[in-house]
Formats: sequence, C-alpha cells, structure tokens
Amino acid sequence: MPAASDSSVPADSRPSAVRAPGHIRLTSHSGGAGAPPITWGAPTARERGPVIATTTDRAHRNVIGTHSGSYSVYRALAVASGALSREHRADLTNTSPTDVVGPHPQWTDRNAIVSIDPWGALVAESFPEPLVAGYDIRPTIAITKAHVILPEIIDAIAQGRLQPDGEVLLPTGAALVTKAAVEPVWWLPGIADRFGCSDTELRRVLFEETGGMYPELVTRPDLEVFLPPIGGQTVYIFGDPQGLSDPAVELTARVHDECNGSDVFGSDICTCRPYLTHAIEECIQGVQRGGVGLVAYSRKEGRALGEVTKFLVYNARKRQVGGDTADQYFARTECVAGVQDMRFQELMPDVLHWLGITRIDRLVSMSNMKYDAITGSGIEVGERVDIPPELIPEDARVEIDAKTAAGYFTSGAVPTTDDLRQVKGRGLRR
Repeated sequence: MPAASDSSVPADSRPSAVRAPGHIRLTSHSGGAGAPPITWGAPTARERGPVIATTTDRAHRNVIGTHSGSYSVYRALAVASGALSREHRADLTNTSPTDVVGPHPQWTDRNAIVSIDPWGALVAESFPEPLVAGYDIRPTIAITKAHVILPEIIDAIAQGRLQPDGEVLLPTGAALVTKAAVEPVWWLPGIADRFGCSDTELRRVLFEETGGMYPELVTRPDLEVFLPPIGGQTVYIFGDPQGLSDPAVELTARVHDECNGSDVFGSDICTCRPYLTHAIEECIQGVQRGGVGLVAYSRKEGRALGEVTKFLVYNARKRQVGGDTADQYFARTECVAGVQDMRFQELMPDVLHWLGITRIDRLVSMSNMKYDAITGSGIEVGERVDIPPELIPEDARVEIDAKTAAGYFTSGAVPTTDDLRQVKGRGLRR
C-alpha cells in the first residue's frame, strides 16, 4: 500500500498564502543584522527605534510576538484560508491621529511607561524612511473622533441633570469624544520591576504559562520588547485632549475594567454599567465646567479571570449553602480561580502617563487597588466619587457591600461583618 499523503488535495488548489514553504522557521535563533535596535525611554521616536513585529521579513523583527494581541490568531486564520496575503502591508495614508498626544516628559521615564509604546500613534510621522525602505512598521495606537450615544445620557437630559451645549453634548444625547485604541507593548525589564521579580523569572513564567507559545522569551534575552496576546484598551476623552496634561484644568476620570455582561447587556449582578455611565455623565458635566473628562476602558474581563470563570463563580455563589451573601463574595471567587482578582493594577497608570496626566481632580472610582496604583505612580488624586446608591442594582448589593467592607472607598457607612451576612442576592431561578 502506498504511503499516506495529501495528494488527494491538488497542490494548485491550496490557498496561495499557505502553500508549504521549504521548512518551518523557528524563532529561537538570533535575528538578522537588519533589525533596528530599541532603546526604551529614549527622548525621541527615532532614537528609541521602531517596534517591528512583522512575520514577513524576520530579519527586521526586533520584538517578541506580533501585532494586534489576541487578534493575531484571526490574522492566522485569514492567511490559512487564503483570504489574506502574508505579504500585505498596511497603507497608512490618511490614518494619522485626529489629535496630537505628547510627547510628554513621562515618555522618556523608563519607570513611568512599560506596557505601551508612547510613540505608537506616530509611526508614519516618525519613521518615513524605514517605511519607504520596506520595513513593516505598524501603529500600536490609533486616535480618532466619535459620537457616543447612551440611553442613560439621553435619560439624564430628560431628567434635567444634563443640558445639551452643542459642543460636547448634542440635543440628541450624543456626546462628542476623542477616542484612542491602545495595544499592549511590554518592555520586559520594566514589567518585571513592576511585579517585583527578575526579568529571567518573568520570561520563563510567561513562556511556560502560555504553553511555550513564544520560545524567544527564554532564548532571546537580547529582545526586550514583547507584544503579548492579550486585549488592549480604549481611551475616551471628553473635551480638549490638550487639557489632560494641564494640572490647571479640572480632570474627571474613570479607569474601567471590561464587564461584557453588565457594560453591554445590562446584567444586574454588578455595578459596572451604571458606574460607567455615571462616570460619563460626570465627565460631560466636568467639561461643561471648563474641564476635561477621561474614561480609560481596559479589556480585563471578569477581573482578568475570564468570562467562563466569572460565570462559574456566579453559579457557586448562588448555589452555596445560605445563598449569595456578601460575606462569601470574595471567597467563592478564590475557590474557583485560586485568587480573588488578577487585574493587578500595576500596569494601569501607564496610559495616564502616556496622556501626560499628573493630577486627577475627580476620580470616579471606589477601587482601593486602582487608587493606590495611580497615586503610587506619582499622579495626584483630589476628590473620589463613589457610585450613587440609587444606581446600585438590588442584586449588586452583594458586590458593593463586600468591596466597601474590604477597603473600597465609600462616602457612606462601611458594612460590618454582621451586616455582610445579612446582604443576600437572589437565586439562579428568579
């Protein structure tokens, strides 16, 4: 019997983008001489050097990983299906930012920014010659304009809490914003320092816990920059973006971690959407007082534990003996996930430093972890704004009371241990 082969599929019928090359290209060997160096914290983009994560000309690669985080897997599927050519290069014509951000002094502080590329929106402007020479350099930040339309803002207009001004808030309820999409770009020595471990230890754990996806983490210590396969963040700016870096301009800000169930679908087991929409209302009011507003939205679903884990925890909370009580709120998460929270806010202030922020006048957040990370990074915080009691869904009292008892900021009374035992959410069937 002849040896098995793929001859049943004619070679010329395979997608041209995936026709087998001569060999598999390993990533563990040293790079080519054509890879520009990266000097993190340099005073200019040119001195810092471009971030090149191309998969087409490996001699140019100077980082570990590829662009677009977890979306790089979809790119692979597009290539595998023949829908996308491996050789495609982005045409950056007319893609430049609608608003200029920076440079700010924090951009050259190697301790201030370690998880994003501060020059990531300025690729076309900063590296015209390498782009013409064929280097595949891609932006990791994009800045544009948008209208944000939320029913809660329309309701706030109807209730008289907000007044349209035609500039930041239209009579239709649309809020005019500048928004920026930011992909993660990690300078590994700085990341290790933030988490109190060695660069070697960080690299090994990243390699092992991703199932060995990136061998360069342990074989290429000369590559210090890593583009991790995780979600990035989106920044929404209300008012003039230039005001963010001016401490004389009142800044209202919220740093919000993704919660698909509440943010998008309105699930009432947590306070995420009502707190987010309240922050947007506060930002609009701040701009109308002559200030500027900011919402930084990070993809850290389910406290960075993931949505599957989050839903498992929901079931465990609702089914435990005694029902869903506030005194067991954190315990049930830790039983399932092994940890209460994996958001680890140590990297969160980087986006604030990218925007040049040195002071937040009104921080719309109750989180002690976010507050400590922001102030610990050198940013001053004035007033803290908690969620109004009338915006807390009944089933979310379990969450909010557990958090305030654990140290979250509140302008009201802190629940006692006995109080927490009395706070109970509904069951699964009603």
